[in-house]
Amino acid sequence: MMSLAKIRSVIIEDETAAREALRSYLTKYCPQVEIVGEAHNSREAIPLLHELQPHLVFLDVEMPFGNAFDVLEACGDLTFETIFVTAFSEYSLKALNMSAAYYLLKPISIEELIVAVNKVHQQIINKEVFNRNKVIVENFREPKQEKQQVILPTMEGFEVVKMEDIIRLKGNGNFTDLYLTNGDKKMACRFLKYFGEMLPLPFIRVHKSHIVNLNFVKLYNKGGYITLVDGAEVEISPTYKEEFMKNFK
Repeated sequence: MMSLAKIRSVIIEDETAAREALRSYLTKYCPQVEIVGEAHNSREAIPLLHELQPHLVFLDVEMPFGNAFDVLEACGDLTFETIFVTAFSEYSLKALNMSAAYYLLKPISIEELIVAVNKVHQQIINKEVFNRNKVIVENFREPKQEKQQVILPTMEGFEVVKMEDIIRLKGNGNFTDLYLTNGDKKMACRFLKYFGEMLPLPFIRVHKSHIVNLNFVKLYNKGGYITLVDGAEVEISPTYKEEFMKNFK
C-alpha cells in the first residue's frame, strides 16, 4: 500500500470562471490534491497530459476543438483516473454510468467533489487504479447501447462485461449477482436499483429482486414466472407484469 502522497492532478475546463471555482474548491477542501497543470481545451490538454502524466484529471465534457472523449482517445496509452465535469447530456451520463466513472454536474457541489476525490484517492492508495478510460470512449462511440460494456465494481476491484452477455441480474442484499451467457456469475458491489436506473432496454425489471434481458426470455408462464435460456425461473411481480407484457405485443 502506497503512502498518502498528493494526487497529481490536471484541470481541463474551457470556462474561466468554472476553472477558477474548481481550483479554489480543490485548494480549500481537498488538501490531498496537487494541481500540476491546467488546460482550456482539448487541443491544449492532449500534449499536457502526455507531458505531466497525472494521477487524476478533472475533465470538462464539452469544450472547443473536441470533447472529453476525444481527449481520452488521444491519451489511450496513459493511465489516470478521470472525474468528469459536465452540464450536458443524458447520453453522456449514461455512457459514464455504465463505465462506473466519476462525474460532477455543474454547478459543482463541494460535498460531491470531496466524495469523488476521496474515492479516487483511496483507489490510488490501495493501488486499485483501473484504466477505464478505454471503455468509456468505446461506450460513447458505440451508438447501440446493447453493444456497450458495463464496468462492474467488485470486491477485488473492477470487471468489464458486455451488456449483451448479461442474461439476468438478481439483488443480493447490498450487492447484485449478474448471470452471463457463458455460465459465469459475477457479484457487483452495487444495489440492484443502480442497474435498474442505468441499463436500457432490453433490460427490464420484473420483480423487486430481478432484472432480466428480454432477449433471453424463453418462456412465459401464466402462473407468474418466466423461464430464461439458462434454465432459471424468475417470478414476475404483479407490479411489473403489465410493463413486461407490453414488450411482447
